[in-house]
Amino acid sequence: MQYKRAHVKGGTYFFTLTLQNRKLSILTDYFSQLRDSFNKVKSNHPFILDAMVVLPEHLHVLMTLPENDSEYAKRLLLIKAGFSRQLPKFENISESRAKKGERGIWQRRYWEHCIRDENDFNHHVDYIHYNPVKHGYVDRPTGWHYSTIHRYIENGILDQNWGAEYHGDFDIKNP
Repeated sequence: MQYKRAHVKGGTYFFTLTLQNRKLSILTDYFSQLRDSFNKVKSNHPFILDAMVVLPEHLHVLMTLPENDSEYAKRLLLIKAGFSRQLPKFENISESRAKKGERGIWQRRYWEHCIRDENDFNHHVDYIHYNPVKHGYVDRPTGWHYSTIHRYIENGILDQNWGAEYHGDFDIKNP
């Protein structure tokens, strides 16, 4: 069975992008290059970055596309390629990747989920912001620099202590 992705024009989507080698910390080591790649793609192919967290080997993104646009795959491809081009060559590239002109930085596929409603949106925002705690990088969400939680706090959407007392997991498979 071949997986079919959802393509909703103007939709909001949750994505997980993962490095090919999960032992590396490229995403946080080269965070400014990743941010530049997102900004370049956003300027040419607009989207709203609703929430995001960058961990050393994977990232979670919640983005909303413009009305009448469902081309998230193009945006993700450009973000990944733009980021990869900015990195020094250090990885082993398989023959199949070399034939396709790929670097071997990212896993080819990604997780995608089309947001269904406001509750689903809020649940995924919480999952994104709590993810560094879930993975043991920090004790509280505000302790992680590479997260939009700081923007949510600055804009008064979340309290400074959001998630500090929570000791569970935000399960996105069964919101």
